[in-house]
Amino acid sequence: MPALGAAAWLGGIAAQQSGRIAYAGLAGLGLLVWVLAPRLPPGGLRLLLATLVIAGAATTGTVLRHDAVRASPLHDLAAERATADLVGTVVSDPRQITGRAGPQVVVRLRAREVTSRGHRLRTGGSIVVIGTPGWTTAELGSRVIAEGRLAASDDPGTAALLTGARDPVRIRGPDPWWRASAAVRTSIRRAVAHRPPDQAGLVPALVDGDDAGLPDAVERDFRTTGLTHLTAVSGTNLTLVVGSLLLLARAAGVRRRWLAVVGLAGIVGFVLLARTEPSVLRAAVMGTVGLFAFGPDGRRRGLRALGVAVAGLVLVQPDLAVAAGFALSVLATAGIVLLGPPLARSLARWLPRGVAEAVAVPTAAQLACTPVIAGLSGQVSLVAIGANLLAGPAVGPATVLGLTGGLVGLVWPWAGRWCGTAAGWSVGWIIAVAEHAAALPGAAIGWGSGTLAVGALAVLCLLLGIALPRLVRYRAAGAALVALLLLVVLGVPGRLWSAASGAWPPPGWVLVACDVGQGDALALAVGRRSAIVVDAGPDPRAVDRCLDRLGVEQVPLLVLTHFHADHVDGIAGVLDGRSVAAVETTALADPPGGVRLVRRAAAAAGVPVATAAYGLTRRIGEATLQVLHPELPGAMVDGPGDGSTANDASVVLLVEVAGVRLLLTGDLEPPGQAEVAGLVGDLDIDVLKVPHHGSSHQDLDWLTDLRPEVALVSVGADNDYGHPSPEVVRGLEAAGAEVLRTDRDGDIAVVGDSSGGVRATTRQ
Repeated sequence: MPALGAAAWLGGIAAQQSGRIAYAGLAGLGLLVWVLAPRLPPGGLRLLLATLVIAGAATTGTVLRHDAVRASPLHDLAAERATADLVGTVVSDPRQITGRAGPQVVVRLRAREVTSRGHRLRTGGSIVVIGTPGWTTAELGSRVIAEGRLAASDDPGTAALLTGARDPVRIRGPDPWWRASAAVRTSIRRAVAHRPPDQAGLVPALVDGDDAGLPDAVERDFRTTGLTHLTAVSGTNLTLVVGSLLLLARAAGVRRRWLAVVGLAGIVGFVLLARTEPSVLRAAVMGTVGLFAFGPDGRRRGLRALGVAVAGLVLVQPDLAVAAGFALSVLATAGIVLLGPPLARSLARWLPRGVAEAVAVPTAAQLACTPVIAGLSGQVSLVAIGANLLAGPAVGPATVLGLTGGLVGLVWPWAGRWCGTAAGWSVGWIIAVAEHAAALPGAAIGWGSGTLAVGALAVLCLLLGIALPRLVRYRAAGAALVALLLLVVLGVPGRLWSAASGAWPPPGWVLVACDVGQGDALALAVGRRSAIVVDAGPDPRAVDRCLDRLGVEQVPLLVLTHFHADHVDGIAGVLDGRSVAAVETTALADPPGGVRLVRRAAAAAGVPVATAAYGLTRRIGEATLQVLHPELPGAMVDGPGDGSTANDASVVLLVEVAGVRLLLTGDLEPPGQAEVAGLVGDLDIDVLKVPHHGSSHQDLDWLTDLRPEVALVSVGADNDYGHPSPEVVRGLEAAGAEVLRTDRDGDIAVVGDSSGGVRATTRQ
């Protein structure tokens, strides 16, 4: 059975990449079966044939599904950017985003019919709607009419996007089960609404995956400490909910087959509560598989169930084959099935059985997932196992009490609040663990995400998984490992690693001011190996080396605030060896030499150049950007030709990344600073990129009124301009800002801390 699951998974992955490659692989496998058939025993031949059939089914199912999407009339209309009226069923909860036109809502529909260009067609397909804030009222399961303009989607499983969608017109409300699910979710939020924001946000996320109210700081701490699985629907949630339901059923006298009926009803109810999205179905299936692991003959039964689950999920939802969440879920379950029972038995020689299993499960899951997590993030968390062990005892009570508060609150709101209070206390411990662990030096270390690095880590985890049950069989060895774990939790290995390797960049960095001499070059983290770059400095080699140190391979946007040489001459270093999607500049084409340099470099790299649109707000990866200045026409305008007005035409960006607010000001001078001050009013930020390298030509009152915690000065050592001005530095420090300078501190990284503030780390 595990071989069949692996065959379906590999077939699905190959088909997602290319149908031709997938069919070529199947042909090769078929040839192998034909060659080996005479030499194989009957059992081996049957296994190979079954593997071939299941891989073929996964491949064919994926290809046919994608072909059906491409053959849909919606696909053709989207390619033509046609306007359309759609009738469809809402299949996801609305999610608010900030787009080009301001606040917008994203929701997914399953289409039933489309009217466009005078024709009405009955059709199916998945549609992603990007519409007005009125879409927040679209209830899951309701049928609506949507009007907007169709656009092509990059997702092969999505027929089209519907952009600029007007407020939906409701045709029919959701079915009773969806109304009941929405009522329980609302009641859960209401039961904890009186608790502190971090607790009020985490309880719904823990119970049913509703993370809309989860603060950014909590989410960031959970990522660093390997607790992110708690904020999403996982097999653990299912196990806790269904297990509690079965215990209640047993206490009420339910026995035998009726217990199975109760368990099945619990699984269905949980899926409806957490939504019937692929990730939820995956979690439900993997949670059910995990229940086999610690039963009689757990390894054999668990592996068989896992193989069936993987094959079934890939056949039903082919897109899961290339989803990172699916890989993590499968590996975590496999780790629990394979390593969990022997590790628990070894620990049970000197620990109570319940404690042994509580230690074995997160350890096994974390070991199995670590290589994939490193491949996705380029980091290895040193505190993940310890954090999961410490947080684990509170997960069950928090989940059960939160769900109980929602259910009871439907009838007695006051009783729901009591349960919500207890759930809040439970998650308070989890939050405290995450905050403490994330604040430790070296909580996560840079490992690398290349094939060699991930492969070496996989071998290391495999060897550790084999050795661990033997090591912990004896109390002395177990005590030594506990002491080692304690050192890790206290951050000692992290300190040693950082001291020995000078690890850079620090985990969780959101902004790095590159030391490029007398000029500006900033990198904003927006994803794995991806960063927005603001200005390129005067030297291509300097900015290239800085981005290499950060591991930046994709640049979705390069912003050049103005065309002075100390901001644009290094553009070739940004473009060298990286995928750069777009370049945006100020609309003032001055000085002409800088304009020509940028245009030539971008044209040679095939990168489009546009002007930064005044007032535009958008989200790129993990960052939200708003252009605050300058208010110039969209087309390029000429300046005097000597660059004298370029500074005050600098593009000014207000950026938020991972809850950190940054103001990037280029070389803006007092007249431009006054314009921005008049626009934004009383703006409170975390990080200020000090304008014009900290020159004395500043509106210092305005800069200090911004109340930054960190002020960054991009400046060259021993420059001839007297930058930065001592008066400006003293004024910012007197206002409470930590002032750092690239001439003295080298590259400067800004990292959000667990308290919601920021800290700066330097690399000299």
